[in-house]
Amino acid sequence: MSTQETTSKQDQYTLWQILGIWFAGGAPIWILAWLVFPALRQGLAAVDSGLLWMKLVLVGLVWQFLLSMLILYREEGNIRITTICRRFWLNNPISPRTGQKDNRLWWLLIPLMLLVVALELGLAPFLDDIWTKLLPFLAEPQSRSLEALFAPEMQARWIGAWGFFALFVVTSVFNNFLSEEFLFRGVLLPKMHGVFGRWDWVANGAVFGLYHLHMPWGIPGNIVFGWLMAFVARRYRSNWFPIVLHNGQAFYFGFLILGLVLGLA
Repeated sequence: MSTQETTSKQDQYTLWQILGIWFAGGAPIWILAWLVFPALRQGLAAVDSGLLWMKLVLVGLVWQFLLSMLILYREEGNIRITTICRRFWLNNPISPRTGQKDNRLWWLLIPLMLLVVALELGLAPFLDDIWTKLLPFLAEPQSRSLEALFAPEMQARWIGAWGFFALFVVTSVFNNFLSEEFLFRGVLLPKMHGVFGRWDWVANGAVFGLYHLHMPWGIPGNIVFGWLMAFVARRYRSNWFPIVLHNGQAFYFGFLILGLVLGLA
């Protein structure tokens, strides 16, 4: 057994620790989604309801980042950048064949990005559609949909609305990097091997998908997406892979919103 394999089995989380971190990361956003949001949205127009939803989700995501930092500090005694990078696998990809860093592996992002597009435009909607047909009470409520924000009649409202653009950017940074990726691929994935062995990436993708109880209509698609993110992170021991892949959709919508704000739509 290699030194790397021996190290990977040391100081691992128990199943109860994994579930505890999962619950601690998800519970606030579930409460905001199913208790706070319904109470605050009363009387709001659809577009204002959508903005409220974005702000509450951001609060939950910021909490996940803080939780990740608290766990890191408890385990490592500091939250220095070098510690974050080491503990959360924020390094160049490592070849599974040689065990050495190999920058040529960055080229894998091209086919992986195409795979993410295929997943988000094809497989995930298909799975989510079957899921909500089998369990219609889990379908997306109209009040949670962000479609009203991008309705044609709303385009004039967003011209010069830099606050809206800033809200999207900040939410995306936390959602695709500092919260979900830090918590699930940074905190959890490196320490799930002790319980799940070689299938730790499967378990990680499952808990990632099930964490989306605040938007249960998308759980199947998020499980599959979580499997892909966890697999590439585990195989190449670099969380920059899932971070880049996770941000693909954010870049698309970012350019769309920027166009609206600049009046180019």
